[in-house]
This record gives sequence, structure tokens and C-alpha cells, in this order.
Amino acid sequence: MSNNKEKNQKYDRAGLENVMKRRFFVVPSFMIYNGVAGLYDFGPTGCALKNNIESFWREHFILEENLLEISGTCITPEIVLKTSGHVDKFTDYAVKDIKTGQCFRADKLIKEWIEKEKKKKKLTEEKVKELDKLLIKIDNFVEKEIDEVIEKNKIRSPDTGNELSKSYKFNLMFETHIGPTSGCRGFLRPETAQGHFVNFKHLLDFNNNRIPFGSASIGLGFRNEIAPRSGLLRVREFTMAEIEYFVDPLKKEHEKFHLLKDLKLPLWSAKNQLNGKSVEYDISLKEAVEKKIIDNETLGYFLGKTYLFLIEIGIRKEGIRFRQHTPKEMAHYASDCWDAEIETSYGWVEVAGHADRTCFDLSHHTEISGVELVASRPLKEAKVIKGIKIIPNKSIIFKKFSDKEKCKTLCEKLTNLKDDEKENLMIEYEKNGKIEIEIEENGEKMILEKEKNEIKMERFEQNIIEEKYYPNVIEPSFGIGRIVYCVMEHCFKVREKDSRRTYFDFPPVIAPYKASILPLVENEKFLELIEPIRKVLVQNGITYRIDKVDSIGRRYARTDEIGIPFGITIDDITLKDNTITLREIDTMKQIRLPINEVGIVIKNCCNRIEKWEDIIKRYPLLEEEKNQKRKK
Repeated sequence: MSNNKEKNQKYDRAGLENVMKRRFFVVPSFMIYNGVAGLYDFGPTGCALKNNIESFWREHFILEENLLEISGTCITPEIVLKTSGHVDKFTDYAVKDIKTGQCFRADKLIKEWIEKEKKKKKLTEEKVKELDKLLIKIDNFVEKEIDEVIEKNKIRSPDTGNELSKSYKFNLMFETHIGPTSGCRGFLRPETAQGHFVNFKHLLDFNNNRIPFGSASIGLGFRNEIAPRSGLLRVREFTMAEIEYFVDPLKKEHEKFHLLKDLKLPLWSAKNQLNGKSVEYDISLKEAVEKKIIDNETLGYFLGKTYLFLIEIGIRKEGIRFRQHTPKEMAHYASDCWDAEIETSYGWVEVAGHADRTCFDLSHHTEISGVELVASRPLKEAKVIKGIKIIPNKSIIFKKFSDKEKCKTLCEKLTNLKDDEKENLMIEYEKNGKIEIEIEENGEKMILEKEKNEIKMERFEQNIIEEKYYPNVIEPSFGIGRIVYCVMEHCFKVREKDSRRTYFDFPPVIAPYKASILPLVENEKFLELIEPIRKVLVQNGITYRIDKVDSIGRRYARTDEIGIPFGITIDDITLKDNTITLREIDTMKQIRLPINEVGIVIKNCCNRIEKWEDIIKRYPLLEEEKNQKRKK
């Protein structure tokens, strides 16, 4: 990782943040009340940019991959997140200033200390290597290792210089209670994924019981970050775009993998990280899958799709890498995981995770809920299975026992028994003519008798031609807010001949507004032409801004500053022949074309049907047109 001085030469954070606030891209929430850390509001321009990135994500993934889009609730009952492991394992390590009580995220604090240490003069090469090695390994540390690093290096609170407490786990979920009696504990969801898993049966049925298929959603997630800093890169409420791609664990090939197999991605494998080696750039996806650097084709395919997505929305190729999680860092549910990381003024930032979640979620939700979240595959040959069927007579049971909740618990327990438990009960049933079922942790039992017809147990044999299995899940998960910020850093530019003039060279597909309408001067004749131009833009679905105040140069500067790719100018010639000039933001070259053609030209550029280079071949550049007139 490069130091901050080097980063700031490539990415102008100070200049960008000035524009972001001044032009209302993004601002801290509740500013009139001094704000709350980790919460941000998007203004008109920022909101439009974010929406356009989400729309392109939908096109690139949902539309192209024929995914099933769903939308789930933000409030999630505790049982769901207990089953998924989030209640117990969704934690970060925190430390406190022992005098002020201020909290810090332990790994981030150590990383910041490492960066400061590396800036010191006269560091030996051995010391630099030691710090780099520590930087790579810090994400894998547990409490004891974190405490040892802090104590050994005498790391203190960055704000006061006070000593720090021992590290401890902090759960990152926002807790709430559902309903007025507080009887149902819940959380604001930390991810959208669980909504896909609990609805798996509906999704499978909608897809005609065919595997593989994918579902997707874009929605809010919440994480109660310990000490949120770094602007949009670490927030407490954020938009996520997630895909859950369900596959047969025996068939993790992808039918479209051949389209991307030769694509070369910048891969930083776990092995290279632990051995102190750098990113590899010359490995194709096909080679990476064959060598098991990437676990399977489906995971590799989505890594390739993400790489292309990031480039299309304006991220520089040299500022992208894919980092594999090391074994200690791997999530509790994953067998392989790769983060798409983007280089920024803050260093390398994770913007999308790609995990093979195996069957963890579906199998755990099946076990706890009692509802089978499985798919089936045909057998090569039919086979006979043997089992025991238990049929409780609910009408008799509910009359016999007065406590209806205990009756319900009893019936559910009988339904969800495992095969070995059924066998033991059957032996007891046949021997004694009754069975005893424990329904409470205190040992309370309920007795069901054969002669009273309270329960029926029978053995069965069944020919089956298919077998059930838990699908595995490949999950690409994107942080939209982080992507928005990274796009802004990568697209933020300064004019070569005027350092005060900044602009964003957003790809037109994601630009907040696609065009500006600029009358050369503010007089009635020019203003009358705004409406026909506006109508042409609207008919072609082109968003626009109208700016009539100040000189044309200042107005170009204003529209450049918010990344409007095309400027439409109404001038004296427009009054004569209904043509306008069209200016492109990056090259500042202008062409002249009829009003009734400008909408389709901009639309084609925004839809990536044509590039500006193609457009200027069809229409004369303004300077060329002037020269031709002079010759005449």
C-alpha cells in the first residue's frame, strides 16, 4: 500500500470533498444539530449519481443474468439472525480510552499507527518489512494478538494519548423490539441476504424448481460501526446490492464462463498475502479456476462480471484488485471469498465481496425452522428408502392437554424428529404401547398412548427417482455508497490550464444529469428555444439542467463541476436554422447539429451504443465549421 503523500498526488481528496459539500452531492446528516457520525444525506446530484449506478448494476447483473429481483424488510426477527450466526459472530474488536471511554475499532487503530510509523525517517528496511507483514496479518488477529501488538508498541489513544483497554468483541447490529410489548426481539438487518434464504421455497417454485438460478436485491443495510470515519466508506446506514446465486454443489460450472474465461484480473491470493508476495496480473480466469486459486467457475464468472462493471462506471483499471480472504479472515459461512478492492486516497477499500457461502444458510434455516429449504436432482437409478412416519392425532391431543402452546410444541417436535430419534421412539412405542416426549428444558414430559389412538407410527418403504440436496450459494455483495465515493475520486479531474476548474468525467451512463441547456445570453428570443429542446430531451429519457445566469464560461464551469457530460448551447445561429452546439465535457470539443437530433445523439452515448469519437465523425467540429466558412 502506498503512503498518503503518494495517494494524494493521484487522488485529490480535499478538492473532491470541497465540491461534494458545496454542490450538495453528499453531506453529513442533521448538520444543524452538529450531525451524527456515520450518517450521510445525498443531495440532488449525489442521489442522481447513486440511482444511475444502481440502475446500471440492475442492467449489468439482473437483466443480463436473468436474476429474480426481490425486496425484503429491514426489520428482522432475532431467530433469523441467530440462525444465520450474526447474533453470535457479527462482531468487530474494540478498545477504549481508559480515561475518557472513547471507543476505537482495534484493527483500524493499529493500521493507522502502522501508516504513521512508516512515514518516520531513518526506518530500516527490516523494520519496514516487519510493519508491512503486520499490516497484512492484522485482519486475522483475535483479542490476545491485538492486545500484544498494542502493549508491545505502546499504542495510545490518538486523540488524548491515554492508555487503551484490553480489546473486546462488539456486536455491530442495531437491536430493536417488534411490537408494543417488547416480546419479540429484532434487529435492523446487517445484510439483505437472509431475505433470499427464508424465501428460497418461493423463489425455487417461481423458477419451476430448476437449479441454478439467482436472486438479487438492492436495499438498506445497517451496522452500528464502532468509530465511523472516512466519509461514505464507513457508515452506519448504507445501500447494498446483493446476489444469491443457487447452484448444485456437484455442478458449480457456469454456462457463460466461456465468455470471460480469458479475462485477466488482478488477483491477490491468500497464499501470496501470507508469503509477502504481490498481486498477480497475468492469470486468466480459466487458469485461476483450473489451479483452484478461485474455487469454481461460478465464483470466477461473477468476479469477472464485477471487474467489467467497475470499469464501465469509471473506475481506473490500475486502481482495481481482487483480494482473497485468508483462512482466519474467512467468514463463518464461506468456503472461498474474494473482495473487489479499489485504490483511493484512503488506501485500498473493499467495495464488493464474493463468497461461496456453501449450504450454511439453507441448512441452518431448515434445521431451526423445520421447513425444508432444499432442491432435488434426478437419480441415475431409482432406489428404495425406508423410514418411519409419525402422525399425531391433533384433535385428540388438544382435547387431552389443556395447555395449547405445549400441544403445539409437542406436534412440532414430533414432526421434526431425526431418523434415529424416530427409530428409538418406534421401539418404545411397540414395546410399551406409549411414548414419552420431553417438551421443556426442565424435563417436563407429555405421554401419548397407542390404545387411545393419540398417535400413529408406521414403517414405510418408498421408491424414489430423485434425491434432495441443499443448494450452495455464490454471493456477490456490493456496497453502493462505497462505490459511489470511489467513482467520484477516480473521475475527479482538474483542467490542465486552470487548476481552479475541476470536473467529473463520469461515463455518461451514470452521470447525474446527462445534458445542460445553456442560452448564450438571457434574452427572450433565446429563452423561447429552451422548451423545444427540453421536450426533445424528455422524449429520449435524458435528464437535464437549465442554467441561464452568468457568462457562458461560468455556466460551463458550473455544469462541469457536477459532471454533466454534454452542454447544449443556444446561440444566434440557432435562431436562424434550429441547430445547436453540443459540447463534450472531457475534450471540450463542440459540434453543431439540429435540435431534433440532439436527443438521440445523447441517448446513444448514454446507452453505450455510440462513443463521442463516433459522433464527431458524423458532425463537423465547431472550429472546423468556422474554418470552412472563412475559406468560402
